[in-house]
Amino acid sequence: MKKIAILGSTGSIGTQTLEVVRSNPDLKVTALAAGSSVEAMERQIREFKPEAAAMWSGEAAADLRERVRDLNVKILSGMEGLLEIAVSPESQVLVTAIVGMIGIRPTIAAIRAGKDIALANKETLVTAGHIIMPLAKECGVSILPVDSEHSAIFQSLNGEPADKIEKILLTASGGPFRGRSKEQLSGIQVEDALKHPNWAMGPKITIDSSTLVNKGLEVMEAKWLFDVELDRIQVVVHPQSIIHSAVQYVDGAVIAQMGMPDMKLPIQYALFYPDRRPMGGKRVDLFELGSLTFEKPDPDTFRGLALAYRAAGQGGTMPTVYNAANEKAVALFLEKRIAYLEIPELIEAAMDHHSPVMNPGVEAVLAAEAETHEYIAGRIKR
Repeated sequence: MKKIAILGSTGSIGTQTLEVVRSNPDLKVTALAAGSSVEAMERQIREFKPEAAAMWSGEAAADLRERVRDLNVKILSGMEGLLEIAVSPESQVLVTAIVGMIGIRPTIAAIRAGKDIALANKETLVTAGHIIMPLAKECGVSILPVDSEHSAIFQSLNGEPADKIEKILLTASGGPFRGRSKEQLSGIQVEDALKHPNWAMGPKITIDSSTLVNKGLEVMEAKWLFDVELDRIQVVVHPQSIIHSAVQYVDGAVIAQMGMPDMKLPIQYALFYPDRRPMGGKRVDLFELGSLTFEKPDPDTFRGLALAYRAAGQGGTMPTVYNAANEKAVALFLEKRIAYLEIPELIEAAMDHHSPVMNPGVEAVLAAEAETHEYIAGRIKR
């Protein structure tokens, strides 16, 4: 019986993780955490019977506590709740499906407690990869990627020496606006940007996919996960989302992982690595596909990707500023307070405003996030 705890259990990755649990009776959920979705959390508690559950909001935790008072479950709240769940001795693996930089402290705490990390919270590595990866090595724990692209790279590296990587080919669907010009993007509405052609995801990551910011974050994540230089990570637009990423080796061989666009595959692979388990669902039919196509990304139109390479190249707290500025800009766009093309404009403005701190500790990373949020709030007062 493998015991897992899930941070972000009511979100897209969290709910799909629980689908994997339903299909594998030798998985046991010991703890759950979410933001404010009390009704969804109550349903999860009643079905999966964890020992503990946490809500980010104290008010939500109080509501949940009342709803499940007939059950033997400990209800926690805030960062203290996340940290308690992260280090709980009952679990072996922590699934970090929570959105945002609030995942950093629980991830560090879990690593120090000897937990393997099934990582879906990309902000953790984007902003604190220089802390997380050495700590995981020191503590002897595994960081198992859940993102489909990083899982594909991880699978393509299986059994191959890491020092033989020549290039990582990080695929991108191109999102709903692939091929459009900047002029064609000027009137994009929230409803348009939320229509991803291949993947069903939460609103924030769906917007990030449309701007290619998500791919920029994944470039930074890949740099830390696989210990490769930025100039050896090449983004390849692959509209069919069948090849999830690939590794090119020094002898010219390219090994890729293919599959239908279904997040349950990388989730299950991370939870049971190095084993492979049967999983239902549609299979890739090469005859039906007929062809797979590949394109270069357009960093002039989708400037979020170019800004990500700049942020990662500058290093220090600059990736934090990139991430935090995007987080606030996407929230403003979803609230219909800014235009679509203002998202990369705000990111660039925040980066230009910031003087990076090199080799920052957790406090400096969090301070850079707060400074960026304050800067953007000052610019957007309408």
